[in-house]
Amino acid sequence: MAIHIIEEADRCLNCKRPLCQLRGCPVATHIPEVISLFKERRLEEAGALLFGNNPMSAVCAIVCNHSKQCEGACVRGCKGTPVHFSSIESYISGTYLDRMVVKRPEPNGRRVAVVGSGPAGITVALRLAQRGCAVTIFEQRTEIGGVLEYGIPDFRLPRQLVQKYRSILCALGVRVRPSTTIGGALRLDDLLADGYDSIFVGTGTWRAKKLGIPGESRGNVIYGIDYLVNPQSFAVGERVAVIGVGNVAMDVARSAIREGACEVTLYARSRHVSASSDEIEYAELDGAQIVYGKAIEAIDENGPVFKTAIFGEEGKVTGYEDALDHVAADTVVIAASQAPKDKLVLTTSGLEPNERGLLVVDDAYQTTVPGIFAAGDVVTGAKTVVHAVAGAKEAADAMLAYMGLAVNEDAAAEERTTGEKVTAR
Repeated sequence: MAIHIIEEADRCLNCKRPLCQLRGCPVATHIPEVISLFKERRLEEAGALLFGNNPMSAVCAIVCNHSKQCEGACVRGCKGTPVHFSSIESYISGTYLDRMVVKRPEPNGRRVAVVGSGPAGITVALRLAQRGCAVTIFEQRTEIGGVLEYGIPDFRLPRQLVQKYRSILCALGVRVRPSTTIGGALRLDDLLADGYDSIFVGTGTWRAKKLGIPGESRGNVIYGIDYLVNPQSFAVGERVAVIGVGNVAMDVARSAIREGACEVTLYARSRHVSASSDEIEYAELDGAQIVYGKAIEAIDENGPVFKTAIFGEEGKVTGYEDALDHVAADTVVIAASQAPKDKLVLTTSGLEPNERGLLVVDDAYQTTVPGIFAAGDVVTGAKTVVHAVAGAKEAADAMLAYMGLAVNEDAAAEERTTGEKVTAR
């Protein structure tokens, strides 16, 4: 590992206009600067720079779609192999989290509620706690992390990494209320009434979207987002049909194989696959197959029923064959799309969603209720961890401004939290 990442760092051209940062990264990670610090063996400073810009850097280094982001924009990739910054970032960020010593800042008298503890919620909680806000996280499940804990399999993202973030949050004085659903016994109005100066909503998209086909309620059908919460609790059998070809579908397929399925097939309506190329390759290496041109029509007791697409010269679907294709499968997993749950909207006066059920926010990420902000998948729809972080950073700054606190640069907040230099234990 050490030899590999040093060689990769040496390949960086330190471009004057780094497209990897400016065009490739949704949070504009300071890639050339981080690599330069790493090459100078200034590991703590490189880690602090990454963490200050993106607290989820250690996670993003593992789960980001690098081939379409930083590495896809690397100029070395135009004529050869791009610099694999993901490996460098993973080493630096992981080491930094292991060594950092957190200093709790002086309280500023502001109280903040964070509803949901996924990537967006953790980012907002960290940034506001760094500024001295008293932060309370409300999480409906038993563990924090949201999609990091319950949506990404542990063979892709180690659970110990999520627990490190909880340790950092606790060291900053953040309180966590697990197994607490806002929109049930407690509502957003209750939080405002109890004196929280602002509220952040980062509840994600945990409601599977129905396909609206016959047989969707059968006992041999599972929604992908539900399956990934705890794959061990489902008996999927030997043959599994996965409807969808996004990243969730790939995670479902790989998890099913690990749970004993012998034949796992993913079905795509066209020849377009929305999952990242890396995840497709991993799924196929694990033994999953992808079948294109299959539009789901129904699900019966024996498995899915498809219309088979007819493709034109340009690879587009021009029609469908008359005969239906009945596929035998023990379990059908629908991993097509997902949306936010509507508890908050139904229990909060004035909180408006759009036609997709996503929360409506203004340019400052404030919802239609003053003092309540939102970012991440509950605003944008299901996207990546790094996109959630990008929105959460802006929302956190907007919340500081709303509470009458000056918005400082990342470096200043990082210095207050960890001291001038991060020291090893």
